[in-house]
Amino acid sequence: MTKTTGMGISRRNILKTTAAAALVSAVRSAFPSGAFAAGAGPEVTGLKLGFIALTDAAALIIAKEKGLFEKHGLPDVEVLKQASWGATRDNLVLGGAANGIDGAHILTPMPYLMQTGKVTQNNVPVPMSIVSRLNLDSQAISVAQEYAGTGVGLDASKLKDAFAAKKAEGKEIKVAMTFPGGTHDLWIRYWLAAGGIDPDKDVSTIVVPPPQMVANMKVGNMDAFCVGEPWNEQLVNQGIGFTACTTGEIWKGHPEKALGLRTEWIEQNPVAAKALMMAVMEAQMWADSMDNKDEMATILGKRQWFNVPPKDVLGRLKGNINYGNGRIAENTGLQMKFWQGQASYPFKSHDLWFLTENVRWGKFKADDDLKGLVDKVNREDIWREAAKDLGVAAADIPASTSRGVETFFDGKVFDPENPKAYLDSLSIKATS
Repeated sequence: MTKTTGMGISRRNILKTTAAAALVSAVRSAFPSGAFAAGAGPEVTGLKLGFIALTDAAALIIAKEKGLFEKHGLPDVEVLKQASWGATRDNLVLGGAANGIDGAHILTPMPYLMQTGKVTQNNVPVPMSIVSRLNLDSQAISVAQEYAGTGVGLDASKLKDAFAAKKAEGKEIKVAMTFPGGTHDLWIRYWLAAGGIDPDKDVSTIVVPPPQMVANMKVGNMDAFCVGEPWNEQLVNQGIGFTACTTGEIWKGHPEKALGLRTEWIEQNPVAAKALMMAVMEAQMWADSMDNKDEMATILGKRQWFNVPPKDVLGRLKGNINYGNGRIAENTGLQMKFWQGQASYPFKSHDLWFLTENVRWGKFKADDDLKGLVDKVNREDIWREAAKDLGVAAADIPASTSRGVETFFDGKVFDPENPKAYLDSLSIKATS
């Protein structure tokens, strides 16, 4: 039986609290010019962060495995696996204090969809903040083996006749993504539409959690899907389908996942929020080193993280891509970026593109104040403060919150100063 004090606090909890306080004190001494330069440590010693089994969650996993949260005064951070993006949303709505989570590795548009109540129960808004991008590139669009003969790749139009023939037989064309309005939804819609295939009229889009993609394609539940790694590489390794293209071929250096936090948690714990960012930044730097890729694949493959063979992670981590259709490319430069190319910085212009695409597909309205929404949700100021305290080189801190004009594989151009011109240039939209 656990002995308790007169106030009902267990001896075990007292020891735990004392140990945590001692660790925080030790961290302050070891890093006097770091997160605690102002003399005040984090308001809390930890928080609950969700993740989906995808390689772009690596910064949170590495920060946990390598003791970086502890280093920055947050020894009690929990990194908790979520079953789906829907479960991530639901647990964020609850919050850590109510047995949910305080933040998450998340699809970049989701904090905006939650902030506006578009994906929450009864459309109740949940204030959310984006404090960091977690990665660039390295998602992919995979296609079932039955379409190998079409030669489909970056050009999706090669599927038009095959899809039409299958529909003429009375069969449904199912294209899977991971969350409506999320990044994978937007990538596969962009790819299909660029090939003249209307994602709302010519196919049925279905929602499948990332770790279930391969199993569902194996039993014939879908014709194509878009997801992050390691699931595209695992599909190829199992001979079930092939990669038509990586998303970096659609938009080289594109933004992907974000670190999203409940705004309430940030407001209550501003110092802890900055300490969290510093730990994540260090993990991103570690993850970007080619010297660490083998170890990283082994870590991510562990049962408590992805529960996959390291080989399913490693190839594309290094930019070596076996497309599974006879095409093998090495040193492509399409590997996931965690830090290089200012990958960690949450550019507001990137968030604006995701919102503009969600206008295209009917999630937002063209007259919504999208820039105002970005200013409310995107907390690049926290990123900048953390970077300066961490001593990040000036070259890695962008001068602007916009990366500028972006160009896609089909020649379309997104100018963050004129999103309407981009929308007008797109031939297939939800309203067309």
